[in-house]
Amino acid sequence: MRRREFITLAGGTAAAWPLAVRAQQPVMPRIGVLLGFPEGDPEGESWRQALLEGLSKFGWKRDNNIRIDVRWGAGDPGRMQKLAKELVEMQPDLIQVSSTPATAAVLRETHTIPVVFLVSDPIGSGFIASLARPGGNATGFVNLEDSVAGKWLELLKEVAPQTSRVSILFNPKTAPQSAYYLKLLEATAPSLALELKAMQVSNAGEIERKSPTWRSDRMLALS
Repeated sequence: MRRREFITLAGGTAAAWPLAVRAQQPVMPRIGVLLGFPEGDPEGESWRQALLEGLSKFGWKRDNNIRIDVRWGAGDPGRMQKLAKELVEMQPDLIQVSSTPATAAVLRETHTIPVVFLVSDPIGSGFIASLARPGGNATGFVNLEDSVAGKWLELLKEVAPQTSRVSILFNPKTAPQSAYYLKLLEATAPSLALELKAMQVSNAGEIERKSPTWRSDRMLALS
């Protein structure tokens, strides 16, 4: 599901708030936003701008008739947990999140404030009961259809046909959804005559240290 379609859900939720709530003065409806990106990151900024544009289409103008508090997690789970707590304490009407770690952080802090997410594996991550009936206080979109994982390997094989061994790099702290994709990659690998090796890393230094332990033709990073 595309990012702008996801933003539309947040805007539609705001548009559905009772007129009586919107008419209250001086209190304005409030949205908390926790982005997993560093502040100033181009992709993160595009998310923030898309949110503002999406809300504007429903008549919501920042600091005019709605308040929006944006926080930047910078890919740091510890920082995201602190920011999630900060946002929940503000008691917003809705919290929007853009990654699995950010969603997990927010849902650890609240079971009542509505949360709209965009993640890879909401069921496996324990955010919702099912796609048809999410339950709880969270809903949203899956950002990648599961068959995409197999396509990654197919494209790799097309670009480099002689590839026989691939290292899968991931940081379990910043990409806990990696286990979901690893299962899909492992299911596709035999049909492409590929041998996979999962390598957990937490920084660039670990990549340098672990790479020589298993010689691979290519590396695929999950983030």
